[in-house]
Amino acid sequence: MEKFDETKGRKVAINIVSANVFSIVLLIVSGVVFIVPFYLIWGEADLGSGRSVFGFTGLWLLIAFFAGIVVHELLHGITWACYAKGGWKSISFGVMWKLLTPYCHCNEPMSVKAYLAGALMPLLVLGIIPAVVSLMIGSTVLLGWGILFIAAASGDIWMSWLLTKEDPESTILDHPTEAGFYVFDKEADVTPNE
Repeated sequence: MEKFDETKGRKVAINIVSANVFSIVLLIVSGVVFIVPFYLIWGEADLGSGRSVFGFTGLWLLIAFFAGIVVHELLHGITWACYAKGGWKSISFGVMWKLLTPYCHCNEPMSVKAYLAGALMPLLVLGIIPAVVSLMIGSTVLLGWGILFIAAASGDIWMSWLLTKEDPESTILDHPTEAGFYVFDKEADVTPNE
């Protein structure tokens, strides 16, 4: 696998602690955005009482949450592997143990479009789609799942927003140890994978 010189790029990174605070704000906002229409469409629903939260109880809530986190990171990896010349060989997974934050990393450069696709795929698949479907079918389980995983994508949303400020012709290389990426201008000697 070819090694790229990160010093030729400009580092763009977010603070994980700030991203976690942003996730709380996003949880509240997405809760309002989806629970209010859910209530208006379906009337009073059992959103959680006693031992149940959005239809999940105790151990099942924890299992569902951790399974969702694994799927979230897999969705990053699957999407980026589709753009990487090395496929799965270019993808790695891990956990930043100090902050208990799982991550997926792609060690190949890619276009802005490809990086955005991988960054936002978990938000779409685990967050927005379930929340919208919950409004159509009245499922409190999907409602809770969607809201939770919209908030879980807070770092991805923040990084994607930062990426939209970059030249679309730039090449992006995922940062190996931080929540962020390196930006190489279009003249840089790095070939993106489309």
